[in-house]
Amino acid sequence: MLFDVDGTLVDSNYLHVHAWIQAFRAEGVPVEAWRIHRCIGMDGTTLLHTLAGDADDDGREQLKERHSAFYKESAHLLTPLPGARELLRRVAELGLQVVLATSAPEDELALLRRVLDCDDVVSEVTSSQDVDTAKPKPDIVEVALERAGVTKTGAVFVGDAVWDCEAARRADVTSIGVLSGGVSRGELTEAGAAAVFENAAELLAELDSTPIGKLLASG
Repeated sequence: MLFDVDGTLVDSNYLHVHAWIQAFRAEGVPVEAWRIHRCIGMDGTTLLHTLAGDADDDGREQLKERHSAFYKESAHLLTPLPGARELLRRVAELGLQVVLATSAPEDELALLRRVLDCDDVVSEVTSSQDVDTAKPKPDIVEVALERAGVTKTGAVFVGDAVWDCEAARRADVTSIGVLSGGVSRGELTEAGAAAVFENAAELLAELDSTPIGKLLASG
């Protein structure tokens, strides 16, 4: 089982939006909040090319650093999403590997893992250091599969963004979408999600009837 973290397991997406708003304003780059939200979950470099395409390399690096600083200021507001811990523990109990397939920077990932407090059932973790360009490219999914030692048919990916589902589709891995990141059911389905649930809690309640159930049944 491959899990995105931001917006899937931890309620962090809107903190990212707020941090980016502050970063763009600090650098004098006018960007509407809704446009930022539409890019959350996308690779950071791609996000900046999309929202601040006129900025040079130094400007984009400054924006990244400001975002990181503002995000850390709000880290005390981070909380696990409903059912997140229980879902990870149940998946592990059923004999599946739990892999955090995220492209979050190492410092942000450390914050998320402390909030999630499930390292005892996590077998592998990825981060931004593992790939040059993350979602929607499939690289982070492929790295996660390699570390878990499984083939694409032996895994299911759970994410909250269209970028998660697109990355999984490009890697030819079945994906499940959750609405907890603020993206609509229709968009996740169109991006390739085989099933969509409100959050981790609903996914856990319906586990047997999902692609995860099929994965377990296949052995």
